[in-house]
Amino acid sequence: MKLHKILLMAVVLIIPASAWAYGEGGGSDGAGICSKVKFSEFSPINNAEVAPQSGFSFYASEYTVPMSIKVTIKGQSIPITVVQKQNGFKVSGKLPDSLRGTFAKINIEAKGIAQCEVAYGWLVKVTQ
Repeated sequence: MKLHKILLMAVVLIIPASAWAYGEGGGSDGAGICSKVKFSEFSPINNAEVAPQSGFSFYASEYTVPMSIKVTIKGQSIPITVVQKQNGFKVSGKLPDSLRGTFAKINIEAKGIAQCEVAYGWLVKVTQ
């Protein structure tokens, strides 16, 4: 009977560690609420050819902390405008004038409401 109680106690101590983990997915692998931080509706689309100083925009989901959104292109921080929309935030900005005749990746970094960091990006071809 004593062995039975020891095994039961071991099970009780082990299970809550994973069963009570934070977030819907329960792990630290980015599952749960962090996976709800999404970026969508990229304009211009991936691999599009655009003129210098063209505007770009995308949407960030409602689980994104708007003040944490940062955009960089070739290591340069880009000024952006963030506007709250029905289901998230519309983010817009302009390509730097210095980008001409090259490919440029528009890099996005943001934090979710659970303070997890999410990054994404897409590529455009800037004409002369």
